[in-house]
Amino acid sequence: GSHWFDLNDSTVTSIRELDIEKQFQGKESAYMLFYRKTQLHRPSDALNNPQYKVPSQLIQMAQDENRRLQQMREEFEAANNTVELHLHLAPFYKMVNGVLQPVSREPSGSINLSFDRRKTVGDLRITIYHMQELWEGDMALTVARSLPAGLHLYNTLTDDSVSLYSAGIRTNTDLFVWNGKQVCGAAVQSGAEWEPVLLTVVRPFLGEDVEQEGQNGVKCQNNSAGSEKVGPGLQREARGFAGGATLGEVREALGEPRESLLCQENKRGRGGVQGAGEGGGASGWRVFPPDDMQRTLKELSLKDGDALLVLEPDSFDSSVFTRNGDVVTVTTPSDCRWLQVEFQPQINGDEEEQRKKVKVPATGNMLLCEVKQRAIEELQLQEQPSGVQLCLRQVDCSGKLLPPVFEELSVRDAGVRLMTTLTLCPGNAPKESQLFLHFTVGSAPSTGMKMDIIVEKTCTVKECLKAMLDSVGLNGTSWHLRRVDWCEEVGEPLMDEDASLSELKISNGETLVVTEGLLPLKGFLKLPVWLYVGLECVEPDCNPTENSPAEQQMDRAETTDGSCAQSIFLCGGKMAELRNIGRVEISDDATLEDLKTQVLTLPALQDVCVPVASFLRVWWMEGGRLTRILRGQQVTLRKLKLTSGTDLCVQGLMKEEDLGPKQVLLNLKMGVPGERSYYPSEELVWDASHDSSPRSLRASLAAHYGLSSDSLLLAKHQPEKHVWEEIFNWTQQGSRKKKKKKAESLLGPPFHIRDGDVIGIKNLLIDSNKDFITAEDQQGQQRLREQAEQRRKGEQAAASNGGGKTKSRKLEVPLSISVGVFR
Repeated sequence: GSHWFDLNDSTVTSIRELDIEKQFQGKESAYMLFYRKTQLHRPSDALNNPQYKVPSQLIQMAQDENRRLQQMREEFEAANNTVELHLHLAPFYKMVNGVLQPVSREPSGSINLSFDRRKTVGDLRITIYHMQELWEGDMALTVARSLPAGLHLYNTLTDDSVSLYSAGIRTNTDLFVWNGKQVCGAAVQSGAEWEPVLLTVVRPFLGEDVEQEGQNGVKCQNNSAGSEKVGPGLQREARGFAGGATLGEVREALGEPRESLLCQENKRGRGGVQGAGEGGGASGWRVFPPDDMQRTLKELSLKDGDALLVLEPDSFDSSVFTRNGDVVTVTTPSDCRWLQVEFQPQINGDEEEQRKKVKVPATGNMLLCEVKQRAIEELQLQEQPSGVQLCLRQVDCSGKLLPPVFEELSVRDAGVRLMTTLTLCPGNAPKESQLFLHFTVGSAPSTGMKMDIIVEKTCTVKECLKAMLDSVGLNGTSWHLRRVDWCEEVGEPLMDEDASLSELKISNGETLVVTEGLLPLKGFLKLPVWLYVGLECVEPDCNPTENSPAEQQMDRAETTDGSCAQSIFLCGGKMAELRNIGRVEISDDATLEDLKTQVLTLPALQDVCVPVASFLRVWWMEGGRLTRILRGQQVTLRKLKLTSGTDLCVQGLMKEEDLGPKQVLLNLKMGVPGERSYYPSEELVWDASHDSSPRSLRASLAAHYGLSSDSLLLAKHQPEKHVWEEIFNWTQQGSRKKKKKKAESLLGPPFHIRDGDVIGIKNLLIDSNKDFITAEDQQGQQRLREQAEQRRKGEQAAASNGGGKTKSRKLEVPLSISVGVFR
């Protein structure tokens, strides 16, 4: 309640002791407001003295609180504006072929500095001066980047009065500290056009040099980036050159005479690119014409890792190099012509004991069936049980077996590289006219067991399906084939059963899914339908801050009638259920209104009261989640891009709804003042057709709640990461002198606001807590960190068990591609 005290009255002391002190005792922070009646007579001592007759204990308490709050504010501002800078000092660098390289491998030339980005460039310069007491002369600070070829410079910070934030300096920025003119007496070129390129320089390698390297244990004297012996006759090394340097300058930097030839690897070969000394017996290189000697590396589109063959005129005296016009062929030396074959029978036992390896001499023209026969003889596998066929298969970088190679082809024609490993596995090898296919029955490859089959390329879809059904012992005609999409999920059906696999561009090693059910008629869609059923909160402690229809947590269950259902938690502490109510078959020329009308004919909706179709909302489902609402009563399903198998969810409404193309359904969650929780959510349709900027959203929410737009703080919830992304106004940034930019759209990056998104709201008039995160979000973040740590430990354990021989495959993550609405 409110209490009025006459602070000139002596009884205020007793009141303070009995009431105020009890109220605020033991609290960390409190807000105390003292009022005097305007009718009170103010003595002369009280003029300009707001602390007149206020007890000293309260004054001291307020001063202590102010000091504590000021300290907290300073600590927060310092932490929020501190950036980590990486300083690279010029005395520890040298120029090599126009590229900045460290003088030594020791990281003594790089210093990490934590600095306040609100300070100016001049403050940073003074700080570095104090750190480097021995620095003499001018000091220039230039933004740099560490590229594969070396360190490269971009823009120099020249205005000392500009703050680091305004200068575009962010955390982990690299800054090069130098005199602004030279490094070790050499001029430095900066800018994107001079970005260095790391090239792989391939040279002839003489036999006596091999012995010299073996005796002395050192590399070639010109090798600045480390060389690698490809085989007798060739050696390659990584060298960095400025992107603005001409090819003639590169030749000169390599110490080659003007008569030397520079060649670029020819990447138009069958079976992929074959590097020097690696591909089936020979590899091709294109000679740069004389005019290209005056063109820069950027103009020639040379990239990091591109190979450059350097040949002197006398190199063609060797049988390794032959020239025909502008093409140079490099023949693989004889002792590099081999393939390693590894045999591991799929039987119980120790893998290490069962694995056998043998190195088989091979050339690019040798048939793979001959390689297999020699390997069987070397491994003494002739006594294998009769009828057991073996085939050769390649292995990718993750250790996964690739389809068997075509043994009728040569090593070169099959795209097999020499000096690589083939695995000898049980199974038949396909002919060149056949396809090796994987298939599963009724489920995606990630959940079901894959099986293999070999069919002719001219085989029709119907014949391929019958062969697959026969191999697994199934019969009947109510089956069809579907492709697997790029994310390993069941994709589109193969509609033309009379078309051949080659006509449908089914490739070797592709995976097909045998799916139960007849193919839908051409132009007709089979759409599974779910019903959105709202329930009351079962427990009083239902989490009011968890998820919305677009960010559900689901539990699958079987209903009493045997249909599948999913329980989802919605915002506001309520629960809902997605219940599978069947499927509809409808033409793709039908409208959305026709779809709603046909959905209402399903038996599960006979008792549902829906006056007209506009009282029904249809959600598009992806991965069991509600993603977006279908719009336009008269829009055809073809224009809505519906395909067979697309899951739809229908939701009954209390009033009619007809959303426009840029009207977005949002779930609003107003924060509870002083608490890390939210009031029950409510729906709002935001019209973004005329203005989709943050200002428009803030104005709509202010009108909805009857508040001032300046008093609202907004954020979008990211349920996958359990974080809140604050929605700011782009037009608030930038100089007023510049022309006002068009407001950015919240429907595009970085927010991509869509139907069902949760928008958190803070009323700053009564809520000083600007942090949107809840205790549940913190628990979710902790779970994500634990899962990441478990994955990291699992990868380390797998690498240690594999002896470090196999390269660990990076974790695959799904990509969300958002496309704007251009209407």
